[in-house]
Amino acid sequence: MARVIVDVMLKSEIHDPQGEAVLSASHRLGFGNVTGVRQGKRFELDIDGPAGDAALARAEELARELLANPVIEEFSLSFVE
Repeated sequence: MARVIVDVMLKSEIHDPQGEAVLSASHRLGFGNVTGVRQGKRFELDIDGPAGDAALARAEELARELLANPVIEEFSLSFVE
């Protein structure tokens, strides 16, 4: 079985109000050295079969069709061993 991690983030040019809220709260809590926050999503996919190009291709297809909105988000894939 392969486990693929899909990290989805808003594109850099897209306004991120949740990230701004976390940044503001972190400063109120005394973490003034935090200079930026972007909020995202993480999915862990368990895929039947070996970890390889085929599993990664299927995970990428799922991410493009369901997990990420290509208009405002981008995603990255990685395997967990």
